[in-house]
Amino acid sequence: MAQPYQIVSVRRAEPPPGGEGPYWYRYVIAFEGANTIDGCRQGGLNAVTRAVEEIVAKLNERHRVPRYAVGIPIRVHPVPKKKTRK
Repeated sequence: MAQPYQIVSVRRAEPPPGGEGPYWYRYVIAFEGANTIDGCRQGGLNAVTRAVEEIVAKLNERHRVPRYAVGIPIRVHPVPKKKTRK
């Protein structure tokens, strides 16, 4: 079964504004192929790739957990019942 979150790319990049030091990478994570999460991280390629893999694993884990199990409110659309007279 395919996971909803997947790594699209991890590529060498320039430091972001305010970022210092060498070895910056920009990564892209796709959600069900349509939406993306873009980010950047400093470190070596292997370390950044492992970190992004961990992010993706946690996102997929959270996606599998039912909303009610983690305290996220579920939308309920109550339908009022008609009052009956006796």
